[in-house]
Amino acid sequence: MHIPGFFKVEDQTVVEQFIRENSFATIVSQGSTYPVASHIPVELEVNEKGEQVLWGHLSRANPQWKLFEQYPEVLVIYMSPLHHYISSSWYDHANAPTWNYVSVQVTGRISLADGAKTWESLRRLTDKYEQDSENPVSLDTMPPDVQRQVKGVVVFEVQIDKIEAAFKLSQNRDDKNFQAILEQLNKKEDAIARLLATLMKQMRERIEGTNS
Repeated sequence: MHIPGFFKVEDQTVVEQFIRENSFATIVSQGSTYPVASHIPVELEVNEKGEQVLWGHLSRANPQWKLFEQYPEVLVIYMSPLHHYISSSWYDHANAPTWNYVSVQVTGRISLADGAKTWESLRRLTDKYEQDSENPVSLDTMPPDVQRQVKGVVVFEVQIDKIEAAFKLSQNRDDKNFQAILEQLNKKEDAIARLLATLMKQMRERIEGTNS
């Protein structure tokens, strides 16, 4: 991923938190003719060896998993739902319009999981997203006919080779123009724009705190 220096994030704590909070990802692998992609939750986990890995699953009906053995190199893309067009009219000088966004890309080698890891992966996934439910459910206590549906998915593990993070949040703008961007985003009726402005401000404060 091309990342200009202003926007490159190497703080692993920040990157890992982002992945955990935005784990609905796109997994891209090579196909017989064109690349193949699926949109699924892919979780940052620690396996039985104590290694930091990615876990996810595909439906057995999805042919992408059948290509993993032949083409094990994969790209997993995480995108924040917070992104927005930045107009050049918001600056006090002539400049090109742009787009602010946050993305993390993980590259690695994929392998299919065995039965025990399949269950553990799905159990952790369910527990993570059920914890805020009014009446949380657990894979361990679901009826046998529901548990048997586990056979309909294929769980995978990605051994991580590289993690790259781009937080493009106007870090390259001076204070005056940065504040102007925040003001324009906060004027929008679009909640995403206002949330992005908050994220930009938080990142600015973090950078200033690090540099002070």
